[in-house]
Amino acid sequence: MEARLDKWLWAARIFKTRTIAADACKNGRVTIGGVKQKASKMIKEGEVIEVKKPPITYSFKVLKAIQNRVGAKLVPEVMENVTTKEQLELLEMNRISGFVGRARGTGRPTKKERRDLDDFIQPTFFADFDDDFDFDEDDFDDDYSN
Repeated sequence: MEARLDKWLWAARIFKTRTIAADACKNGRVTIGGVKQKASKMIKEGEVIEVKKPPITYSFKVLKAIQNRVGAKLVPEVMENVTTKEQLELLEMNRISGFVGRARGTGRPTKKERRDLDDFIQPTFFADFDDDFDFDEDDFDDDYSN
């Protein structure tokens, strides 16, 4: 059995819409065997499809060539995620580091990003510091008192 590449990417829930899947193929983010593929490419069972979703490249093995979207519980019957360990570690490192995804000049940070940035710059243990000093009146010179 065969299926169109863009339909399979949508049916296997790799992309939210078929249009987004077709655009990914058109822009060269979907490859089979290292070769960029068109959305109309007919795929077969057993092929390994690589999808670039920054910051990593996912790899999926086709178990069933389907053209109709399936429920999330049935996805393991349709494909197998064979993404390399190095790629998954790269994804985890990006999640931990936090601010890597924001390119310079992409606008203001969101409220959550701003709070995270503030926490990074001024950790919470400094926030409890009381900078209100108590002075004794004896410490001041008599010149200033009238």
